[in-house]
Amino acid sequence: MSHRRRALLLGGLALVLGGLAAFNVAGREAALERRVGDLVDIVVARQAIAAGDLVPERALAIRQVPRRFAPAGTTGLPQALIGRRAAVDIPPDTDLTAGMIVREDGAPTGPPVEPGERVAEVVALGSPDLVVAGSRVDVLVTPEPLGGGTTGEAVLALENVEVIGATAVAADDAPASKGAQGARVAASLRVTLRQAVYLAAAQDFARELRLLPRAGGDRKRGHAGLRLGAQLP
Repeated sequence: MSHRRRALLLGGLALVLGGLAAFNVAGREAALERRVGDLVDIVVARQAIAAGDLVPERALAIRQVPRRFAPAGTTGLPQALIGRRAAVDIPPDTDLTAGMIVREDGAPTGPPVEPGERVAEVVALGSPDLVVAGSRVDVLVTPEPLGGGTTGEAVLALENVEVIGATAVAADDAPASKGAQGARVAASLRVTLRQAVYLAAAQDFARELRLLPRAGGDRKRGHAGLRLGAQLP
């Protein structure tokens, strides 16, 4: 084989291997993005900000992180924080969250709930496209079947619950499912204290939770406690 032909063959082989490597890298990048989500902007402290000080523009910077790792209550808009007063000492390189900033009325910023309400955090079956901040859902709970051959029942536990925030849960990050398979969301729900305790117990002991999106403006109630077991009509 001539040197010229050998060089051409080696060059072609290098191009093929390079293409395969690029394809493999692209596939790995796509899989990683599906797991951690797309990149989002968050505001961080470029320098220390003392509690009680006004937040100056020079003290802020923006960085990008995968959506999965973005802390709750962060923002990507420095303008929302400039000139506001720090509620706590903020060290450099800290991701700024709502709880670190004093509200416009002078009160420390906290969860967007009223006195007596709570924020319940759940991971449940639900569409990430429909279960979004500002939407309302019903919560369906399927308890574990009791012993003695008793079958489990799906129970409409809560109605007309406001979703404060929600993010899609990657399949690899979802807890081991004991029930149906499907898309899951991590949702923050505005509930009463009693409902928050119930949801915490359901999250720990029930077979599964499912969030049923409601139509916009639908506030009807009256079906809570509706049950249906394995013996379907």
